[in-house]
Amino acid sequence: MATADRTRTFMKDVKRLIIKFGTDPSLSWQVGTAVVTRNDGRLALGRLGALCEQVKELNTLGYEVILVTSGAVGVGKQRLKYRKLVNSSFADLQKPQMELDGKACAAVGQSGLMALYDMLFTQLDVSSSQLLVTDNDFENPNFRERLRDTVESLLDLKVIPVFNENDAVSTRKAPYEDSSGIFWDNDSLAGLLAMELRADLLVLLSDVDGLYNGPPNDPQSKLIHTYIKDKHHNEITFGDKSRVGRGGMTAKVKAAIVASTSGTPVVITRIGTLFHKDASLWEPSKDVTSQEMAVSARGSSRRLQDLSSDERKKILLDVADALEANIDLIRTENEADVAAAQDAGYEKSLIARLTLKPGKITSLAKSIRTLANMDDPINQILKRMEVAENLVLEKTSCPLGVLLIVFESRPDALVQIASLAIRSGNGLLLKGGKEAMRSNAVLHKVITGAIPENVGEKLIGLVTSRDEIADLLKLDDVIDLVIPRGSNKLVSQIKASTKIPVLGHADGVCHVYIDKSADMDMAKRIVMDAKIDYPAACNAMETLLVHKDLMKSPGLDDILLSLKTEGVSVYGGPIAHEVLGAPKASSLHHEYSAPACTVEFVDDVQAAIDHIHRYGSSHTDCIVTTDDKVAETFLRKVDSAAVVHNASTRFSDGARFGLGAEVGISTGRIHARGPVGVEGLLTTRWYMDFLV
Repeated sequence: MATADRTRTFMKDVKRLIIKFGTDPSLSWQVGTAVVTRNDGRLALGRLGALCEQVKELNTLGYEVILVTSGAVGVGKQRLKYRKLVNSSFADLQKPQMELDGKACAAVGQSGLMALYDMLFTQLDVSSSQLLVTDNDFENPNFRERLRDTVESLLDLKVIPVFNENDAVSTRKAPYEDSSGIFWDNDSLAGLLAMELRADLLVLLSDVDGLYNGPPNDPQSKLIHTYIKDKHHNEITFGDKSRVGRGGMTAKVKAAIVASTSGTPVVITRIGTLFHKDASLWEPSKDVTSQEMAVSARGSSRRLQDLSSDERKKILLDVADALEANIDLIRTENEADVAAAQDAGYEKSLIARLTLKPGKITSLAKSIRTLANMDDPINQILKRMEVAENLVLEKTSCPLGVLLIVFESRPDALVQIASLAIRSGNGLLLKGGKEAMRSNAVLHKVITGAIPENVGEKLIGLVTSRDEIADLLKLDDVIDLVIPRGSNKLVSQIKASTKIPVLGHADGVCHVYIDKSADMDMAKRIVMDAKIDYPAACNAMETLLVHKDLMKSPGLDDILLSLKTEGVSVYGGPIAHEVLGAPKASSLHHEYSAPACTVEFVDDVQAAIDHIHRYGSSHTDCIVTTDDKVAETFLRKVDSAAVVHNASTRFSDGARFGLGAEVGISTGRIHARGPVGVEGLLTTRWYMDFLV
């Protein structure tokens, strides 16, 4: 864990945690307490049940979980309003209505609230207990000692203690308004209990992502991931308090500051704002400009080039070890990104690219070790000649300099690109999509933590704001190559916004052509792998071209049936639409990046080639045939970065091509084409030496 993000390392020691549920409806943008209530103020039983299931899971995993709940006043008010309505005559309802007494509401609501918790936890085969306290109780040292003993006993028995302030007998005249005393609401009660019961973590649940420096629905507002008092205290404004309870983001922040100052880390969450007593130590000493970031990367790259081949190899091996040592942390951060993307309604194809599947980090570490054990690509003599007597000229390989990689969705791309940059001796600036923010941050922290001080962690910079990209694209004097990995729109925007050379591809419209002589069993295996293995990949099949003689063949019927069985939506080109009755494709140049594809019939191999040249993207195209002459025609004439015979388009990959990893696939014709590995990140220089 030594190389992990310092703002998260405290999590590894968490055993006892306090979770504060909010069950009061809120009025304003910064209240955030309506975690388990509907808009009408009634309890959202589904959400409350889901939270209880998660608490049960933590309990099963051996965590000591203590709950602090609010909402008794709100629940009681709902009940008493209903009862008053039932017992009132029409004439009574015409009279001015008296505000319900808060203590009475608390007394009525408390029993109902606890009965609900008891029912939910009982269904989950978990026991819960009720502990009602007032602020005066904590003035008695004997009470505090008994409270600790009771809680310890309950936790030993795997019972979930559920705390709530006993508003019904509070000594304050209006407990739901008065903020005097040792604690003044259930947020401050949670903070007090965190200190009193020596909790390792306090979680204050909220219905917003965390603490913002403005209204969360304001595009200018920014989520504060780690609260630093000196930096953030004066820039935060708060909304109104809750309609029924006394909570709100103001109360949460006050409670979080008190608890964290006393040594208990606090997270206000959905995504999370962390409060920690050491947070100020994690703040960079000053903001780094885009220019400074690029210059620092170049300086570090030159120091990296000064190392021996074995020293550069060791850095890669250390990176691989660090990734495997932090698998659990990386998966936790990635799962948070995936959950946030799902909640935000992102497309399934993006979520698929965002997800680090089980075994992915181990696979990436293995690829890095393979890359480390390859021949050193730097300072290789490519040509040597004696141009005159004793005058020797050498052409050698060398790094490009500083690379800027802009990528969307895929955090695994960060690992591959960083390892290739280290192997090739290049400095690197990375800009990932906001949907992978947490994954990218933890991966960057782990990787740079493995870079020795004599090179410097600034070798690899992580760009965190969209504004910095525009500045970086202007730095043609210090950035040598931009590689965008993402949508057509992203690539086009970058190409139009910079003088820096751009390497990459806009689309991945890959074809598989089944010739009339094809082995249909082989064709089926290739088509299924090309489409089903990873539909969101840029080298996945998007269009299936079929020789017209196979139009009514059982083999084609079997392939189409298998695709549909696997959930692939099949669309037809102009001919296939009529023959197969498939829905008509909106375009023959379309990258689905999803379980979908276009099918079209062609007259022969030349017609297939013409179709690919007209509608393809020069990425990867395949022919399935047993006719060697037809195969040779296809391989020779198709003008794509990769052309394959009797193999899946999914083989067009840096690792499969033996490159160890790839920074992307280039469909251009200058510098590098196809999967770009270490060699694509090198250039050359000449040495002339007069031998004395």
